Amino acid sequence: MLSGKVSVVTGASRGIGKAVALKLASLGSAVAVVYHGNSDKAEETVREITEKYSVKAISYKADVSSYEETKELARKIKEDFTRIDILVNNAGIVKDGLIAMMSEESFSSVIDTNLKGTFNMIRHTVPMMLRQKEGRIVNISSVSAIIGNPGQANYSASKAGIIGLTKSAAKELAAKNITVNAVAPGFIRTDMTENIGEDNPLVQMIPLKRFGKADEVADAVAFLATSSYITGEVLKVDGGIAM
Repeated sequence: MLSGKVSVVTGASRGIGKAVALKLASLGSAVAVVYHGNSDKAEETVREITEKYSVKAISYKADVSSYEETKELARKIKEDFTRIDILVNNAGIVKDGLIAMMSEESFSSVIDTNLKGTFNMIRHTVPMMLRQKEGRIVNISSVSAIIGNPGQANYSASKAGIIGLTKSAAKELAAKNITVNAVAPGFIRTDMTENIGEDNPLVQMIPLKRFGKADEVADAVAFLATSSYITGEVLKVDGGIAM
C-alpha cells in the first residue's frame, strides 16, 4: 500500500511514535526515525523495521523545537531518501503542574516542543511535498486539547494549537493534494502510564473501561496517511472519553 513511499516519524524511538513507524513500515514505507534523547531505542526501532519488513530505515537525532535543526534534518532526509511522502508529528513532552505555580520555562518548553516543533517539521518538509504535488501530514494532538486536563495547561494549550495548525495547513495545502489531519489519543498505555493500574479511577472515566494501545493509535495514523479524501479532520482515539 505504501511501497516506494518515505515516512518521517518524530519521537519514534518508543511509545506511540515507534508503533507508528512500525505500522507504516509494515505497509511498505521506508521510514526516517527521528528521536531526541535515546539513540539506543531509536536504533532498536530501526532494527525492528529492517528485520521485520525489509524496508529502509535510518535514525536521525534532532530537537524539533529548533527551526535550524529541523531544517538540517529535512535536508539530510532528502539526501538519504530523495523524497518525503508522509510526515507524522509525534514528538512531544509533558511538564505538568498547576497553572498558579507553573514556571514560565515549563510552559514555554512544552509549547516549543509540541506546537512549534510541529510547525518546524511541516515548514521544512512541505516544500518537497509541493514539488511532488502530493503528501500526507498527520499531527498527534490529544483529547486534552478538546476537554482540557487539570495540571496540564501547557500541554493542553500546545495540543489545542496543533488542531488549529492542522486545520489552517489543511486549507492552505489542499490544492496541491497534500492532506493534513490530526489524531487525538486519550489515555494510551505507554512508558508514561505503565504504573497506572486498570483499577485506577481514571480508567473508570473511560467508557470502554481500559487504556488504549499504541498500536490502536498507529492504526488511526495509517488510515489517515493512506486516505486521499480526508483533510482537516481530528480523529479521536480515546475509548469514548471525549464524546
